[in-house]
Parts: sequence; C-alpha cells; structure tokens
Amino acid sequence: MLDTCHWQRSVPWLLLPALLCPSTSAASINCASEAIKSPELPGISVINLSASPTFNYSISIQAIGPATNLSNLNFCNVTVTYTHPGENDTVNTQVWLPLSGWNGRLQGTGGGGFSTGIGPGMLAPAVQQGFAAANTDGGHDPTNYFSAASWAWVSPHNVNEYLLQDFAGVSLHEMAIIAKQVVESAYGTKPKYSYWNGCSTGGRQGLMMAQRYPKDYDGILALAPAINWDSMGVGEYYSQFIMNQLNYYPPRCELDAITAAAIGACDGLDGVVDGVISLPNECHFSPYSVVGKSFSCNGANATISHNAATVVNAAWGGARNSNGSFLWYGLHQDAPLALPNNAALATTTCTTTAETNCTGAPFGPDPDWIRYFVLNDVDFDITKISHADYDWIMHLSRNRYGTIMGTADPDLSFFRAAGGKMITWHGLADQLIFPNGTVDYYKRVLERDPQAQDFYRFFEAPGTVHCAVGAGPYPETALESLMQWVEAGMTPETLATVGTNANGTEVRRNICPWPQVQTYVGGDPNVASSFVCR
Repeated sequence: MLDTCHWQRSVPWLLLPALLCPSTSAASINCASEAIKSPELPGISVINLSASPTFNYSISIQAIGPATNLSNLNFCNVTVTYTHPGENDTVNTQVWLPLSGWNGRLQGTGGGGFSTGIGPGMLAPAVQQGFAAANTDGGHDPTNYFSAASWAWVSPHNVNEYLLQDFAGVSLHEMAIIAKQVVESAYGTKPKYSYWNGCSTGGRQGLMMAQRYPKDYDGILALAPAINWDSMGVGEYYSQFIMNQLNYYPPRCELDAITAAAIGACDGLDGVVDGVISLPNECHFSPYSVVGKSFSCNGANATISHNAATVVNAAWGGARNSNGSFLWYGLHQDAPLALPNNAALATTTCTTTAETNCTGAPFGPDPDWIRYFVLNDVDFDITKISHADYDWIMHLSRNRYGTIMGTADPDLSFFRAAGGKMITWHGLADQLIFPNGTVDYYKRVLERDPQAQDFYRFFEAPGTVHCAVGAGPYPETALESLMQWVEAGMTPETLATVGTNANGTEVRRNICPWPQVQTYVGGDPNVASSFVCR
C-alpha cells in the first residue's frame, strides 16, 4: 500500500508538502448533492449530479495485479451524468472522495476491453491509498468488457461515431476536468498532483492522455497498453484464422505441451532456470521440433500434431499477409495460448474430457471489432474468410480507425513541455497484447526524441502475463515509483518486482528500462541484488 507519510518519516530528503499526508485535521466533506457544485466545461450539458456517503465498503478485486480484498472504505460517491448536445449520448463520471485521510491527489482510472472504465475495481484501491479517484463509463455499459454489441451501432450497419470517440478519448479528458472541479468543490482546494492509472485498454487510454490531452495529468501509468488498436484487434484474431484455414482446433493440453517445451528450451538463456523466458528474442525454439512427441490430456495419451505446431507458430510469429509478409507482431514463447473464458488468443472449446472435438474460441473483443466496426456486418461469418479477406480486413481496420483508436502517435513533445512523467511496463508473457507492439512504439518515441527517457520510461517484465501475476515477479510498486519521479525528481532506474516461485519462496527482482535487460551476475536468484541491468 502506498504511504507517502512513510516516505516523509523515513526519507528525510523527500520533503513532500504536508498536504499530501492524511490527517485528522483535513477538511470534512459535506457529501450531499446540493453541496457539490455542478461541473462546467464546453460542449457538455450536465443532466444530473448526485452525491451520497458510503461506509464500510468492501470488495474483492483483480483489476491490475494480484487479487486483493478491500474493506472498511468510507467515501463520498459523486456521480455526474451529462450529454453532448446533438450527439444523443449519456455519459456517467464517478468521483469517489475519501471522507477522511485524503492525500491531496487525484487518480484517474482506466478501463479494460471495450469498457471505458472498470469502476469499483479501480476506484476502490485508489481510495484505500488516499486518492480522490475518478472513472467514466464513456457513454456505454461498463460491465461488458468483451462485447460492443450494445453500443457499436447507432442504427443497423452504421457505427456510432460519437460513442466511439467517447470511448477513444473524449470522455477521458472530460473525466479529468470534471473530477478536478468536483475535488475542488468538495475539499475547497485543487488536487496537488493528478495521476492516471490503467492497464490494457487503460494503458491505451493513458497514452491517449499523453498524446492528445498532455496537461490533464502530472504522471501517467500506462501498463500493457492496447495501443496500435487498429492493427492489434485484427492481429489478435490471426491464430483463430489459421485454425479455420487448417480446420484444426488444438486442445489446450496440446498447446500447453508445446509451450512447456519452449520454456524448457529457453528458460535458462538468462543463466537462471525459474520457469520464465526472460530473453524471448534469443529464444529460437521451433514448435515443429516437437511434432510427434507425446503428451497427456486429462489422462489420455496423444502426440503433438503438425497442425498444432502451425497454430503455435502463427501465434508466436504474428500475423502475415497472403504473401507471407509481416502484418503485426506475435506473442512470446512462454505466454499462455489457451485459457478459460477465452482469455488467450488460441483458446478452443472442446466437448470431451480428453479434449477432442474442439472449436475455436476467439478472445471476445476481436470478433466484435471486425464485425461491428471494420465490416459493419454483425452476421458476417469470419470463420470462413480467405487469406485475401484477412489482408483486406487488416487494411480496412487501419485505414478507418488508425487516427481514432490507434493511439500510436510518437510525438510526446507537448506532454514533455507540460512537465509530465510517464511509466509503461509490459509483461513479456502477456497472452493478449503483443509486447513487441509496445517496443515498436517506444522505439519510435525515442527516434523522434532521443532524450525521451528523461520523462518517459518503458520496462519489460519477464514472466508477467496480461495485467496480472504470472510465473515471474510482478511490478507492484510502479505507481509509487511514478509518484517519486513526479514529486521528488527521482528518476526510476529500475522497477521493483516481487512474486513467489514454484517452491513458494519469495522472489524479488528489479526490471530494467528498455533497451537494458535483467542480467544474472551470480548468487541467490531469488534476490534482486543477483541481477543488474545491461
């Protein structure tokens, strides 16, 4: 848990303003609708503002990082409902204000999948840490992360461009302005510092704020960002497309057997055998090398097929056009390829205990992106497309939505000029969003501004899956590092990670700013001092 007062007590050279420490003398909130001034900003019309206190709030969450149980939260729940006149939308922005112990900061929180905001799953941890916290639904149902069916079209076959713009960025900027006005009205003072915190869609949103609204936040935590959305959304479907071409849908146990073989071959490249491929770009394991090898599937013996190896090769190699040329990146070799709830890119659904008679089970947002937004045809059978069709879908997605949803503009000069700081980390075992897509973006940022590391740092996290704990230790103090950078000028030379290995032993490592990598120099591999950045 973040504790700025601990910084002040234990680190004498860190002289943060007293305002930032929770205090029983902090001004109390009159948590009533009539006591909070209605926000004002151009282009919106406020429909309603409600405010009510919430006491002893409890929630179990896993929005970012390890699962957490929170309890005994007391806050003022302010909801601002508004519309953009002429656009026929209704947007809800929530601001949760600690009833005591406010740390003087605002935290804007991000979404996931097709949800503009995750809501309580992100708001509650921020409030527990003393932040005033904000979230927006972007004008559509925030509970369905994986489908856009309820809002994608304004009428049959016609994309709701207004709600798409709300989702892409407009409502995020408005949330920042609304939240700051609500905070000032409630506490009688503006936030001293404002931060963004989001992963996946929330990571894309963070980069959108830096690119398009560079003055909204002092610090941005943009994790495993779903940038390059126009390429990524179609690229994520590529493994399923290859299955359809082959008419073969490998069961999870077959995919897991190939992944385990890759980890066995490449785990030790960094000098440590820990179940993690820390140097995936040096791993040249071929899935075809294990064709014909036996594996067990729920007690039934089977052999790895050539078709399964082809599917895995597609998942690792990334999307290619019908001529074999590069379209987009693939996953690294220790990323899970199949998971429950279609939470990986090569998942299949099987009808028998031995996992035979399987069909493709694509990651939820991808078919909706292709059908609703790219092709504008919800009845289109994407399981029947040819490779030429796939190429066209990728081209059309980029052509129509690159500037709206791509969020890949490398020009961060205005964010730099505003004094902003930003941290991105991306798990190398991410099973949904391709880590090399983030590397590609960061390279282009550095090409444009070779000194960009002065305000924006990117870290790769070996063994971390999508926004969650994997086989490797997890960078759980990234927000603290960002705050130290913004408020005390402490540039993050590493990010601390912590986890538990297969034997239950605590593991601590420091992950490195790109392009440096975590390098083992000897000693106990569970101790951070056994590694350096090179």
